[in-house]
Amino acid sequence: MNQSHKIAFKVAFIYIFIGVLWIIITDSFSMIQAKEDVQTYAMFQHSKGWMFIFITGVFLYIIIRYWTGKMLRSQKEFNLKDEQYQSLFKHNPDSVLELNLDGNVVSINPEAEKLLGYQSDMLKGKNANQLINWNESEKVSVFFIQSLQGEAVKFETTIQNMSDEERIIRVTFMPIIVQTELLGVYAIVRDITELRREEELMIMSEKLSVIGHLAAAVAHEIRNPLTSLKGFVQLMDLTKEVNPMHSDIMLKEIDRINIISSELLVLGKKQEVAFRKIDLGDCLQQVFTLMKAETNLNNIEMEYRVKTAEPVYIMADSIELKQMVINIVKNSIEAVSDNGKIDISLDILDDHAVFSVSDNGIGMVPERLERIGEPFYSTKERGTGIGLAICQKIIHRLEGEMHFESEINKGTTVTIRIPLATTL
Repeated sequence: MNQSHKIAFKVAFIYIFIGVLWIIITDSFSMIQAKEDVQTYAMFQHSKGWMFIFITGVFLYIIIRYWTGKMLRSQKEFNLKDEQYQSLFKHNPDSVLELNLDGNVVSINPEAEKLLGYQSDMLKGKNANQLINWNESEKVSVFFIQSLQGEAVKFETTIQNMSDEERIIRVTFMPIIVQTELLGVYAIVRDITELRREEELMIMSEKLSVIGHLAAAVAHEIRNPLTSLKGFVQLMDLTKEVNPMHSDIMLKEIDRINIISSELLVLGKKQEVAFRKIDLGDCLQQVFTLMKAETNLNNIEMEYRVKTAEPVYIMADSIELKQMVINIVKNSIEAVSDNGKIDISLDILDDHAVFSVSDNGIGMVPERLERIGEPFYSTKERGTGIGLAICQKIIHRLEGEMHFESEINKGTTVTIRIPLATTL
């Protein structure tokens, strides 16, 4: 029963109630007057109908005025709320799309028109899945169905606008529920394309900084096998003979140069970030080989231990992962003095790959530990703090976590947990 029916029913009920009450009271009074004074009885009988009309009219006027005023106030409040919601919809800095239960567009706000390049009338009635890249549509459909169950859902995807330009967006699906009835879904969309580009530029900038930092140590590490190669070549030139033992040593030295230079080149290569199933143990071994050059240069002992016999597979981008580990090891190198020690270990715990980098360096006070990872905050005199901020960004992409333990003059341990790749 709607509001108007309820009010009409109440007015009719009150009118009937007053009428019945009036008949009972006036009939009783009339019977008394008929016995006592016939003239008074006649006057009362003649005027009681007019009195009823007047009294019920006053009652109905008061009641209808009260309910009408209440309805007008409710309508005014409703209109005010509606204007507020419309203002929030139209002037929202994020793009907002109203979708029905089938995922068809009901309306979009001006910001969504700018993002998509379409006018509201052009999209009205069309399925929103048409805007999503074909390889993402199935994932988005799952999130949409989840939102129809009354749950707000957040995710990231890519779309093609009217100019056929790909944009990266962060979407929140929010169910539209009115009086316990699900009417549709609001899609609140934020364009994060530029943010992602800035993050990639920041990561690339830090990567180039790491490569520049490693260059001197790598050059020093390569110089040693080159010296050996030169000596053997000069010896062969003098003796005019090829010694198989010398050839074997030369090949090993050449392989060593190739491994170090290849890792440095791969680290600097710009490519699209694509997660693949990789062996974390192999990745750490490659970083260990590359960073060994710098630890040797600084007279620092570095060890790498694998505590599990199983291969440790995770879903990641190998270049980003190497950059993250190099940043952490580089921080340890800078924290220790000559004759220092760095330990790298890898294990599997609770369906997570867990690796740690420990050093016996200067350590950090608790106040500094709380701010680790903030961009532009660094514990080093000439540091920018960007390195660990990027490490945290990469770990966040891997759905992992990073934990620091440190004590002044005793050292620091960085522990990283990353979910293992699911077996297909």
